[in-house]
Amino acid sequence: MSSMNGKVAIVTGGSSGIGKATAIAFAKAGAKVVVAARRTLEGEDTILQIQQAGGEGLFVKTDVTQAQKVEALVNTTIETYTRLDFAFNNAGSGKAIPLIEMSEEDWEAEIAVNLKSIWLCMKYQIPAMMKLGTGAIVNVSSQGALVGVANYSAYGAAKGGVISLSRAAAAEYAEQKIRINTISPGAVKTDLWAEAPPSMLEQVASGIPLQRIGEPNDIAQAAVWLCSDAASFITGHNLVIDGGYTAVQ
Repeated sequence: MSSMNGKVAIVTGGSSGIGKATAIAFAKAGAKVVVAARRTLEGEDTILQIQQAGGEGLFVKTDVTQAQKVEALVNTTIETYTRLDFAFNNAGSGKAIPLIEMSEEDWEAEIAVNLKSIWLCMKYQIPAMMKLGTGAIVNVSSQGALVGVANYSAYGAAKGGVISLSRAAAAEYAEQKIRINTISPGAVKTDLWAEAPPSMLEQVASGIPLQRIGEPNDIAQAAVWLCSDAASFITGHNLVIDGGYTAVQ
């Protein structure tokens, strides 16, 4: 993979799991990394690990559902590092709520954190990249966008929207040499799984053709590769990283 020395990346949801692993992976590839998250202590720990790995980074407390906060994140990145080359828009979450029991507030919250946030991030990231005449964005969807998951209807709808939004944006900004792709992870060992009993992990793994749950670094390495020059002819693509789960459904 080509070096990212002198380049700058934003990673949202960078305080844990996939976001944290990806922020560290960008740093190891040579990029300066701006980590955005709501949790300050955990976000600053990501920066500490970046520095321990010999990299450089900055934490910016951010709520990606609010336009002013996202605009401030991008402005701070430019003020600090003068440029923005890459973005990994990963922040999101999902709650198990039966469709008919979901309140309007529940629905709007799911759409805001999983879909509106992606639009807001691109809205402010793309103009910064246009000034450079190049850039790469990776947005995070989910295997839940590709297969129906009971009690996750709003989450699945939002994540499906991420794929469609990203494809449209990829078509819209290809002439500006800005590449926009999505990654749809399957089951990955994040904080969500930390307290799950081993029997549940084994059951989930048994339903995956590769017979294991993914690691955050499985996603991180793919995200960094999609932003690198090695993927320079890829845009508008949804890369499914799920151990083969959706292939056999």
